[in-house]
Amino acid sequence: MKKLTTSIFDFEKLRKEGYLYVDKTDFVWNLVNNPGESYFLSRPRRFGKSLLVSTLKAIFEGKKELFKGLAIYEKKYDWEKHPVIHLDLNGRDFSTVENMQTSFKLILKEQAKINGVTLQDATPDAMFHELILKLHDNSGDVVILLDEYDKPILGNISKKNCSDFLAALKPIYSVIKGKSSLLRLAFVTGVSKFCHVSLFSELNNLTDITLNPAYAGMLGFTEDEIRSCFAEHIANAVAANNASCDELMSRLLEWYDGYRFSRADVHVCNPVSVSSFFNEGYEFNNYWDDTGTPAFLLDLMRDRSYDFEAALNGRYDEGIFAAYELDRLDITGLLWQTGYLTIKELVPGLRRMKFRLGFPDYEIEDTFMKRLMEYFCGVPKGKGEDTIEEFQKAIAKDDLDGFMRQFQSFLASIPYGIQLKYEKYYQSVFFIFFRMLGMFITAESQTSEGRIDAYVRTENTIYIFEFKLDKTSDEAIDQIVNRHYYEIFQSCGLPIRMIGVNFNSAKGRIDGWKEIELPSQK
Repeated sequence: MKKLTTSIFDFEKLRKEGYLYVDKTDFVWNLVNNPGESYFLSRPRRFGKSLLVSTLKAIFEGKKELFKGLAIYEKKYDWEKHPVIHLDLNGRDFSTVENMQTSFKLILKEQAKINGVTLQDATPDAMFHELILKLHDNSGDVVILLDEYDKPILGNISKKNCSDFLAALKPIYSVIKGKSSLLRLAFVTGVSKFCHVSLFSELNNLTDITLNPAYAGMLGFTEDEIRSCFAEHIANAVAANNASCDELMSRLLEWYDGYRFSRADVHVCNPVSVSSFFNEGYEFNNYWDDTGTPAFLLDLMRDRSYDFEAALNGRYDEGIFAAYELDRLDITGLLWQTGYLTIKELVPGLRRMKFRLGFPDYEIEDTFMKRLMEYFCGVPKGKGEDTIEEFQKAIAKDDLDGFMRQFQSFLASIPYGIQLKYEKYYQSVFFIFFRMLGMFITAESQTSEGRIDAYVRTENTIYIFEFKLDKTSDEAIDQIVNRHYYEIFQSCGLPIRMIGVNFNSAKGRIDGWKEIELPSQK
């Protein structure tokens, strides 16, 4: 049984030390089989980008023996050696523009030493120019592998001088286009796409394969790959979870599957999460959570009163996946690029197909909603699930009074310093709360007559909630009745309880709620 790892992203080390490698070299062969091409690929963090870059490096170093038994080994390829400049931006100091410049110079000096040349101490772009020229003069066409190009941007995106980082990066990255005639291949990875970093403005010869159906399965694990490559591990997991193989796979896919990166109906699991499951006692756990949610993203959502539910119900064209301006960041696009949302469905539009986005799987939804509870509601880290379970117990027993008392306490406990005195903030709080509750029961909110603030369905009862801010519970009840929110539930055969709630923003608490019976059917 092959060893598993979630921390080694060096292809040569994986192969030599007997770790499991899911063969993606059929995709890689398509990349390397076209001399002179330049590519860009965006994928979320922890999705195998660094391992892909390392695989390309081994190919261009001519290390054919490492690929024995893999798809590319049998394909027509010359395995010619090329000088490789591997610009890995992980783990570097980009905290200031000056530190960023210094880090780039150190990376370039390291690459020069590896390739047996020396560089004059100059600006990073001048050193980059010199390195490419010297390597080309010595050994022919050069390969440039730039991993996580956007690290310096994402690490400083909330700073007022972030545009200074962009300005400093532009001449460095422009070298790739300026020396394109000397390159065998340029391959650039990142999480996000930013305009005016020269990669997507001046460097227009990069082929963006992010949404290309031909590469939809190049990173991540498909169900078929998990069943074939992890077969022995699956057998152990089946025994550990006292489940059948199909039951285990169904649960595994519910937890970790669902990423879709193109129009092609190809779904992939997060590779680190799947490997962690098999490597850490076969427990269904949240392994993605360890890397944290970017604070700048939470700040943006809160400052702009981001409508989470509208985003999940929206339909988007391909523009949502495009590069964006630093001063006009699109939150939904950022959520897609950072891996919190993925393509769930293609929907016919007036002239072209639209995309519906959603959470990829349970792990990501759980991660995201817990971070939102911490940030918007002040729930201590690690306590979100416990908080929701108390509500679940009350509503499961049809104890509406107990549920509302707990909800009152929950809202009153939100620290004053993070409360925002406008309706959309409280709508966000209600959405977060009921979405988390929905991970235990059912909490949805859409009808043909409009959007319900929330409904909860238990085994015995349907609860419809409508919330108002600084109004009255009567107005909330009137909206439920006048918009006929109850009608879509009448065929389910369960009692329907309709609850109107008013929240007093000045006091930071519920100041009234009212329940009515279902209107008689005519």
